[in-house]
Amino acid sequence: MKRVLIVFSIIALACLITVAGAATSTVSVMTPQDAAALVYVSGYDLTPGVFYPDETGTLTVHVTNAANASVAVSQPDLMDPHIDVINKGAFATATVIGPGATADYNFVIQADGPDGTYLPLFSVSTNAWGTFAIHSQIKLKIDSTDVRASVSNKPTIFSLEKTDTVNVSIVNPRLGDISDVLIIASSPGSDISPSEDYVESIPAGTSVNIPFDITPHQQSDVSFNVSFRNGDNVHTTTVVLPLNIGEDKSAAIPLISNVALVCNAGTCTMTGEVGNAGITDAQGMVVSVGAPEKPVGPYPDYQIGSLASDDFSRFTLTFISPDLSAVPVQVRWKDSQGNTQSSTITLDLHTLAEGSPGGISSSTGQTTTGGGPGSFYPVIAGGIIVIAGIVLYMKRKWITSKLKKQ
Repeated sequence: MKRVLIVFSIIALACLITVAGAATSTVSVMTPQDAAALVYVSGYDLTPGVFYPDETGTLTVHVTNAANASVAVSQPDLMDPHIDVINKGAFATATVIGPGATADYNFVIQADGPDGTYLPLFSVSTNAWGTFAIHSQIKLKIDSTDVRASVSNKPTIFSLEKTDTVNVSIVNPRLGDISDVLIIASSPGSDISPSEDYVESIPAGTSVNIPFDITPHQQSDVSFNVSFRNGDNVHTTTVVLPLNIGEDKSAAIPLISNVALVCNAGTCTMTGEVGNAGITDAQGMVVSVGAPEKPVGPYPDYQIGSLASDDFSRFTLTFISPDLSAVPVQVRWKDSQGNTQSSTITLDLHTLAEGSPGGISSSTGQTTTGGGPGSFYPVIAGGIIVIAGIVLYMKRKWITSKLKKQ
């Protein structure tokens, strides 16, 4: 078994050596003309992969010598009416390519044609007898389609001091990739997080979405400046997001109802219900009284906690008030993004304090009319008289017979 493994190992090593030798081998030639005939264009690289009109870039052409003798080449050129070679003076001297070696020709070019595919012709001459020329076509594309930037996933209304998330969408509809994409956000009246973001590359025909959190403090626009590279060329585009400031229609809406009040020795105890009439839930809700009221124990404020939409909770507050006709009740909570929201509801409580003995009253919105039990006495007496009259009328014959007997 070991012998078999050794034999296979030797065979595999021999194959690798043979392949490696074939990759670096050259062809034996007898004359310079034969050597020149073995020089060929082995490939090329374009940067950028796809040009904008009038954009500059680099074309690197690889020329390989497959002969076992050195070959001198000169006068490299690139010919096309829509491709300008900017550095023609860089190839004034001849280049000697050794056996099995490759020489690179770096052209700085400018594409000044309309959209389309071009086939500029590369040529280089050998210094062999008769001046043998080598030719190869290069495929180059020009595309004026621009990268697009827009803002998506944005709310219709932005609210002051409330954080909303938007997406900056960058679409690359071009035929080539773009790189080093940098998005910088700015606004004179808003906090934006992050202030900038980076994307290494966006392949052709694809897009990316970059989220930004915006917290407006005043009416202002938010600008997203997008820069990217096509090859070594920097391009920019800007998208502006106007912030339409208004009331958040999805926010929690606190309402106070069913309030009752007891005042004793200058300290008032208020009980009631706080409800959420909004669309979204309120987190960490706290109810308290505001100035000029003075909160005191045992309930200077009341922790509600989470209050779902269309739900309510009882609360109790104790305070000292200089004027019960205008008591501000403050409700604070956090939205789903952790932003602190607040609402102040002013209540007129003086009628509750005066509405019944000892300052105790029923809930707000309930009104009692009339003067108490004594106000019903005349009605009761009248009812008794009517009933007595009916009874006497029905028993009149019996009463009359009794009177005649007497």
